[in-house]
Amino acid sequence: MGELLNRYEQVKLRINATAEQVGNGLQPGLLAVSKKHSVDKIRILAAAGQKGFGESYVQEGVAKISLLSELSLDWHFIGPIQSNKAKLIAANFNWVHSVDRLKILKLLNQSRLERQSPLNVLLQIKIGDELSKSGASYHEILSLAEAAQKYEQVTFRGLMCIPPPNDDFKIQCSFFQQAKVVFDQLAAQYADVDTLSMGMSNDLEAAIQTGSTMVRIGTDIFGQRPSQ
Repeated sequence: MGELLNRYEQVKLRINATAEQVGNGLQPGLLAVSKKHSVDKIRILAAAGQKGFGESYVQEGVAKISLLSELSLDWHFIGPIQSNKAKLIAANFNWVHSVDRLKILKLLNQSRLERQSPLNVLLQIKIGDELSKSGASYHEILSLAEAAQKYEQVTFRGLMCIPPPNDDFKIQCSFFQQAKVVFDQLAAQYADVDTLSMGMSNDLEAAIQTGSTMVRIGTDIFGQRPSQ
């Protein structure tokens, strides 16, 4: 417990220090990526004030949401979305970060219950040329953003990106800047756009320097994920 909380506090210190260095008065949010980690660890962080948790596997995430239903937490789905899992995601999560095609956007809207508040949606923009990475192109993002305005059960909130891994700070910033330019364009066009989800354990400083409003941190909080 002590080691977990220490890592958590260290991450918050990194975020605060970088935000102070940027000096724009903005405080990026922290999403604790809890996939493959226990509900006990989530409870500990929740007791310490952490509210947002990210999951990449639908069944695992839904099970945790059920087990921790008495806590007031924000659950974010951040993994690739299969069509047959869209209904479960829409019914259980508060946010989805990884929408990259119209079919998924439609399914999430159709599956979100009317009694629920609209599902917060981020569009995943493809940064870099990695063929294995998900994400929509610039022009696809513009089309998806426009399409989202027609759907009542989703609210388009901004962008998410996962750039190719690189240890060079300037290269990290150059990747993030590509997403920031598109984000600024969309924020000027759509009133609800306020979230730019980018930055993980190894590049959160570059992400915050470039304008991230939400960093997604797993390893540097929870440690290495348990082996499969």
